[in-house]
Amino acid sequence: MKKKKIVVAVTGLNNTDNPGPGVPVIRGIRESEEFDARIIGLAYENLEPGIYMKDIVDKAYQIPYPSSGSEALMERLAYINSVENIDVLIPNFDAELFTFMKSEDKLKEMGISTFLPTTEQLEERQKSNLPAYGKKYEIKVPYSKDITSHWDIQNIKNEFQYPVLVKGKFYDAYIAYNDDQVSNHFNKISAKWGLPIIIQEFIRGTEVNVVALGDGKGNTIGAVPMRKQYITDKGKGWGGITLSDKNMLKITTDLISKTKWRGGMELEMIKTVNNDYYMIEINPRIPAWVYLAVGAGQNIPEALVKLALGMNVEPYKSYEVGKMFIRYSYDLIGDIQQFEKLSINGEL
Repeated sequence: MKKKKIVVAVTGLNNTDNPGPGVPVIRGIRESEEFDARIIGLAYENLEPGIYMKDIVDKAYQIPYPSSGSEALMERLAYINSVENIDVLIPNFDAELFTFMKSEDKLKEMGISTFLPTTEQLEERQKSNLPAYGKKYEIKVPYSKDITSHWDIQNIKNEFQYPVLVKGKFYDAYIAYNDDQVSNHFNKISAKWGLPIIIQEFIRGTEVNVVALGDGKGNTIGAVPMRKQYITDKGKGWGGITLSDKNMLKITTDLISKTKWRGGMELEMIKTVNNDYYMIEINPRIPAWVYLAVGAGQNIPEALVKLALGMNVEPYKSYEVGKMFIRYSYDLIGDIQQFEKLSINGEL
């Protein structure tokens, strides 16, 4: 079968100890049986490793941060699109999603397709809204509370038992065993991601995750559960294994059915010794460990591209249990000229 030629733009090319999903998303698209994709990397920083990795991006462009405003971002994308004729754009960071969602009509006018959650779907699963979300969709969630100042920290012991989780509104989560540690984490996270900071009840158990894809009509196109085998000090899975867990899959398919979730998502749960499942986070995009799903037989990045292009996509029926992933560090060798070209010209 002759593959269809398309151009796909992808963000999230950082592949450090806090990896973005861009590189594994690209690997999945590269392995598509239906698409011959030219991959355009969209980078915020000129040292994002995915820019320089062999056979990952065909060309990289630097783009302005979402904080620069949608106008600056759209202007830059209009230029990139005039050169590349992008078919599909896949944003991979929580912090950029709202900007791209707000600009969906402008992107369509450029001929660029996306497949993103709705604004309502994005907002209601925010960490600060998780208790209400759990009540609405009948999912167990840990008790949590927003704090916005150091004065609030003094009252934590009245509502929580230590340890607690201290979380940023977009990223980062740390365990704190006393007020001083909460204060330190508060300073670190708020300086990076702003307020509010979320204090969440600490649930003891095993951390398990699901990567899933919803078609926006209530159907689950793909879902693969895994258990983290190795977790970094940033809370990122550095190794994991696919599980056979009907309960996790039922929670996922029920949630996608009720919310009519549109796009990729990651459900982060804690499974207790009593086999209770607590939802601790819902990430509104494909996670960085998605290549495990590809390896287990569900090419979720490819299916996402198909949905963005309006193609018919049949749900995956199965995946391989016991597939494992392990991340590793690898030294890339390049030339300073590459860095200079990206820094000066904004493209490489």
